[in-house]
Amino acid sequence: MTDQPPRRTALTRSLDWVERTGNALPDPVTLFAILIVLVVIASVLAAGAGVSVPHPGTGDVVVAKSLLDSDMIQRLLVEMPRTFTSFAPLGYVLLVMLGVGVAEKTGFLTAALRGLVSNVSPRLLTAALVFAGIMSSLAVDAGYVVLIPLGAALFMGAGRHPVAGLAAGFAGVAGGFSANLVLTPLDPLLAGLTQEAAQLTAPGYVVDITANYYLMIALVPLFVLVGTWVTERLVEPRLPAWRSTITPEATDKADIAGMERRGLQAALMAILIVIGATAALAWAPGYPLRGADGSFLPLMRSLVAIMFIAFLLAGIAYGVAIRVIRSDKDVVRYMSDSMADMGVYIVLAFVAAHFIAMFKWSNLGVISAVVGADGLRSLGIEGSPLLVGLILLAAIINILVGSASAKWAFLAPIFVPMLMLLGLSPEATQAAYRIGDSSTNMITPLLPYFPLILVVGKRYDANFGIGTLVATMLPFAIAFGVSSTLLFVIWMAMGLPLGPGVPSVF
Repeated sequence: MTDQPPRRTALTRSLDWVERTGNALPDPVTLFAILIVLVVIASVLAAGAGVSVPHPGTGDVVVAKSLLDSDMIQRLLVEMPRTFTSFAPLGYVLLVMLGVGVAEKTGFLTAALRGLVSNVSPRLLTAALVFAGIMSSLAVDAGYVVLIPLGAALFMGAGRHPVAGLAAGFAGVAGGFSANLVLTPLDPLLAGLTQEAAQLTAPGYVVDITANYYLMIALVPLFVLVGTWVTERLVEPRLPAWRSTITPEATDKADIAGMERRGLQAALMAILIVIGATAALAWAPGYPLRGADGSFLPLMRSLVAIMFIAFLLAGIAYGVAIRVIRSDKDVVRYMSDSMADMGVYIVLAFVAAHFIAMFKWSNLGVISAVVGADGLRSLGIEGSPLLVGLILLAAIINILVGSASAKWAFLAPIFVPMLMLLGLSPEATQAAYRIGDSSTNMITPLLPYFPLILVVGKRYDANFGIGTLVATMLPFAIAFGVSSTLLFVIWMAMGLPLGPGVPSVF
């Protein structure tokens, strides 16, 4: 339950306007349907005008395609089931929620969060959540599915507004996607594209996966501090006071007695078994969760499935211990109920999947990226100002094209060779791109997980819409973008290495 918020400042009034404007838009499902219509119209006009650009990597001509052409209509209808089911977040979300649903319906998550909140300093909760979000990129997109809903629940358990917890988790996961204390699956992906682009100018040039490692480490504490400050100074003051449904007496107990404690012990044992089995399967090169070359890539790609198993087994163990699960029928019922709760998300995912697919089929995303890059190059600026321009360009294009690797596949062949000729290393260009690309993840409706976050927000605020989410996350996007850009400029000015043996100049 919420009370009236405090008096608004000029900043919060501006964000209120963003929220009202955004929420005045139609339902997200309808909005994506409208966007589909607009993309169809834009594709027809662009194709009719003969809009085309040369592919910066291959030199092939990329032509705008009308979505009303016979082959495009055929493709839409024939591939509709596959377009929906191949929507990347759909499988992740539903799989994890099958396990999380059992853990939630049995009461395991509530009990675990209550115990956790009673033993965590409130002063550290926000920072810990932002940090966990940043580190979640180790599991690729698992942070979106698990950590953001968990952040909302943690804040609610601590008597704070759950939307603030959602925002802090979202900021860490999305805004901090390119920062980490260890290498993530994104590092080899981008390094490979950067290397191919660099070899257009310098054949044989090698870009290591550690190309931006030092800078990415430095961004972690920066994002934790900035994310914590924005959450507690800008986001929470805009939100009404939250009255927790957990009574102070229950929250203040350090020891949850009796049956509930036995349930938590059983759940912990199940989680430890999953961790042990995972370690055994990744123990040595050639094992199921370990590559033949010794890499942990199979383990990283399996984390979503492992999370599903961990939540499922923990929920079952807890339910059996407290006697809310008495047969297999109870487990199936809990899993079915959790899928029923995801109905809104499934409908939204269907429309969002088709919008993203049709935007890609029309080639408008590629054309926008290439035109924007050419425009930036034509300005004639050099050095760090050009890198800042690249950061801004990547941030803007990210609102239209969500995939980090897809954008870099088109931008790298343009900017990497060009900046090499100006004395800037390919690794520096890649770092600039990563900073810009992640800063606007939080405010683009084209983020594949945007619909999921809207659904989570509606659990705590029936009026939570696109405007609410964008207004809540806009301060994070600006703060993360500005602070990381300033750090990068200072880093370049001081000539610090971007990674092991990687200079900022070429």
